[in-house]
Amino acid sequence: MENENKIKLFLVDDDALFLKSLEIEFMENADFTIETFATGELCIAQLSNNPDIIILDYQLDGIDQTAMNGIETLDKIKAFNPNIPVVMLSSQDKIEVAVNCMHHKAFDYVVKSETAFMRLQKIISAIFEYRKMKKELNWYMDRM
Repeated sequence: MENENKIKLFLVDDDALFLKSLEIEFMENADFTIETFATGELCIAQLSNNPDIIILDYQLDGIDQTAMNGIETLDKIKAFNPNIPVVMLSSQDKIEVAVNCMHHKAFDYVVKSETAFMRLQKIISAIFEYRKMKKELNWYMDRM
């Protein structure tokens, strides 16, 4: 019962150290139910668990060179449920990468750095604020 009110967060990254540090940061600083995955394939296999938000690495080829990359995984997530917000992570600080992610319907793009966790927290807050405003707007529009 307790987990029903928690935000369900999927973290997907092939860098085990970064993935674990991100998981620890979220566990220590927020009330989330967290599932971690080293590959896009593992994440896709668990989408029926209905995550509220997915934080997804752009590369995903550190463990298996033939694994799906972040964009392929993003496309499959959006095909499964276009309403799941996906925040892309990458060590690449290139505008082309960010634009490509947004073109594939990522909610946002964050460069891996020492401030990445703070940025992710702000983005997650913005996602839920946006959902709240959208719900209120729909409520008002239904009454007109």
